[in-house]
Amino acid sequence: MIPDDKLANNGMLIITGASLKAETFDRPLAYKLKDTILGITGDPGLNEQIVVMSDMWYLSSEALHDLPVVSIGEPGNNALSAYFFKRLANALVVDDVLRIQMDVELHDLRVALWGCCHENTVEAIELFVHNGYLEKFLDSVFD
Repeated sequence: MIPDDKLANNGMLIITGASLKAETFDRPLAYKLKDTILGITGDPGLNEQIVVMSDMWYLSSEALHDLPVVSIGEPGNNALSAYFFKRLANALVVDDVLRIQMDVELHDLRVALWGCCHENTVEAIELFVHNGYLEKFLDSVFD
């Protein structure tokens, strides 16, 4: 397991659901996002500080709730996305088929990326990356 001090001092989490659908479709997207983050930062040392885990693990461990987090997957497949649905502002909504939910001023370092199907979730992540949301988020997380 990753040393707690590395996470507590400068880590972040990428959360997916624990359902079979989430494991099949969203977990690979989470690892792809992690690789994108490592590429953007150019810091391979962050590999141990960026952790992909399930919503159930995250939700049942209060110690993790203070860490910056990106939740991937629709609320029906990811309990954290469901929790964030009414609690995070919409930064971008496209035709009610995909959402980027986050505080664009980055006082709150929690993000939910999801679509109504796998393809739309992929598109939400791509928009998060290509529209500059990710870089701004990382600047706040790893400054």
